[in-house]
Amino acid sequence: MNGLFDAALEIQQFVQSRSWSYCIIGGLAVIRWGESRMTQDVDLSLLTGFGDEKPYVLDILKTFRSRIPQAEIFALQYRTLLIAASNGTAIDISLAALPFEEQMIERATSFAFAPECSLLTCSAEDVIVLKAFANRAKDWIDIEGILIRQHQALDTSYILTHLTPLCDMKETPEIIEKFQELLAA
Repeated sequence: MNGLFDAALEIQQFVQSRSWSYCIIGGLAVIRWGESRMTQDVDLSLLTGFGDEKPYVLDILKTFRSRIPQAEIFALQYRTLLIAASNGTAIDISLAALPFEEQMIERATSFAFAPECSLLTCSAEDVIVLKAFANRAKDWIDIEGILIRQHQALDTSYILTHLTPLCDMKETPEIIEKFQELLAA
């Protein structure tokens, strides 16, 4: 098994040992649902709610090395904790609190990437919502790969139901338009 999967298992075992709600997002979820691609870090969404983040952050920082100075302050301000696994692989933990994030975590399922590596990853639809909302060029490439592999199986109404209010909040209706264009292609 490679270092990325080792790191993902390490953080997964840590959060599972505390019975925390979580799922793997980002590049590893894209590999599950879309086209294989290179990814160098593990992205995890951890349900902390609003106002209760600090105990989670402090507990994680007791075990994992932070990748930046003042990681606790950064995490509480930007809702992302930047740590490293014991093998040095970067792990980005998103401190989840929104209803969409809670539902995404509830919908997550396990996937065996290798015989000794089963990871709880978000659904294909949830990856698309996250990637479209991020709205970076590489995210749209990931979305295209997921659409190619999963198109007939996707619940597009779920995607639009969750992506639309996020885009309304961000005042970016062009994201919805771009997603609908990809669907029609």
